[in-house]
Amino acid sequence: MNQTIHIERSPKADATLALLWERIRRRGDMPGFTRAINAILASMRGEDERDFSMTQTVLSDPVLTQKVLRLANSGMYSAFGQRINTVSKAVLVLGTEAIGHLALGLKLIEELSKSTPDSLQAHIEMEKAVLAGMVAQQVASKADVRDPEEAVVCSILHSLGRMMVTFYLPERWSVLQQTAGEGREAGAIDRAALEQIGLTLEQIGRATAEHWGLPRNLIAGMRRVEPGERGDGFAHEDWLAALGTMSSQCAETLWHGDDSSVEAVAQLAADFAPMLGIAEDKLVGAIEQAKVEAAADLSIAPLANPPEKRARAALASRMREAGNKVLKNGVAEMRDVVGSATPGQMMSMAIESAYHGLSFTRAFGFLRSRREGKYSAKIGLGDGAKGLLPNLAFDDAYELNVFFASLGSDRVIFIENARDPKFASKLPGWWKGTLSAARCFVIIPLCTHGEPVGFIYGDWDERFPSVFLNQTEFSLLNDLRALVVKSVERRQQLEAVAPRA
Repeated sequence: MNQTIHIERSPKADATLALLWERIRRRGDMPGFTRAINAILASMRGEDERDFSMTQTVLSDPVLTQKVLRLANSGMYSAFGQRINTVSKAVLVLGTEAIGHLALGLKLIEELSKSTPDSLQAHIEMEKAVLAGMVAQQVASKADVRDPEEAVVCSILHSLGRMMVTFYLPERWSVLQQTAGEGREAGAIDRAALEQIGLTLEQIGRATAEHWGLPRNLIAGMRRVEPGERGDGFAHEDWLAALGTMSSQCAETLWHGDDSSVEAVAQLAADFAPMLGIAEDKLVGAIEQAKVEAAADLSIAPLANPPEKRARAALASRMREAGNKVLKNGVAEMRDVVGSATPGQMMSMAIESAYHGLSFTRAFGFLRSRREGKYSAKIGLGDGAKGLLPNLAFDDAYELNVFFASLGSDRVIFIENARDPKFASKLPGWWKGTLSAARCFVIIPLCTHGEPVGFIYGDWDERFPSVFLNQTEFSLLNDLRALVVKSVERRQQLEAVAPRA
């Protein structure tokens, strides 16, 4: 049973909630999130085969699958000392409830992001909520908590009222800010909200959570509490509420990234340490760790965007746009000649386009010789590539490594951090002996009729500290790959019908 939210139904409050529900419905009632809630909660309620049910629920959403596995392998769970490669293993190791709360938090952020209008304020509130979740995750990892993801979701939900108003009622948010004047802290905004729209932001958040059918424990943990000693009957829900309150206030302080945050964080840690049962110094350390993560992961926050970083990001964006144009032009040129060019010529065009389009440090084209039973690099571009060619060869007998995984699955594989010690066992000896200067790399397999005939390899060194491939780039690489394969199949067909001597 969900906790019922008792709100004094003034005409102003009724009108506000009615308008909010209508705005949400107009944008599709967040169908992805509401469906996900029902499926995730059903998997958490102790029904038959709940582990299997949770696995199926997560796997039905590719984006959620990727994020669950990424978080399951994050530093928070490194104590398990094992790589988690499947959702089934994640559920087994972390538990159904932990994965359920993890999935709820991720789906909430994902769906709200999709629903966000082109509003800076809405994006700001979203990032503050994410930052509050980061703080809660770090603090929960220092506490003896059975399900830290539950704490993360509660802390994100603490900002739900603010997110709903800025996302769906932006004109009301402007009025609240004007009414609150200089007092932009939570108390001043809430007083303005009560006066102007009949509800505090906390009440709007809790009413929304009930409207969506979230679990009672999450709704109970959304309330704002004043710091102090633990009173009689202090329960787990009170602890969640205290953590959520502190985390959201920390997020408000840290988001700006200014020097005054140090003193404010120390004061929050001192205020909430007795209630959370965690030493002040550990709280401060956890919050500082969240700040480090936020600086790397957030996009709008001043904390994550000092002027020099903004300049680099703008440059990278321009380079990426230019690079994608190179890839598109390369695909177009290859289509023009696919009926006449040899496989070697097509391979050269593909490597050149990918090398320039993605700013590879080095790029190589490998071909398979069935007679010799080897893969060997035939062409190379970039830093010292020509000198490395003689050493880039290996037997085509299957080995358990990332290259044969790509060739066997016939899928483009991108390795984000080739220097991760946990990944070392997936890298072959020939790569470690020749290409280990790479920080990340991509493998583009070339297969005809289910059999690999070669692959294209490209990498980036430490001059590219953070590389990722977006969907457009994956699509363009697959177009390049398909055109090379088409030329190989054409050659094979010609050879099959050629008169034999």
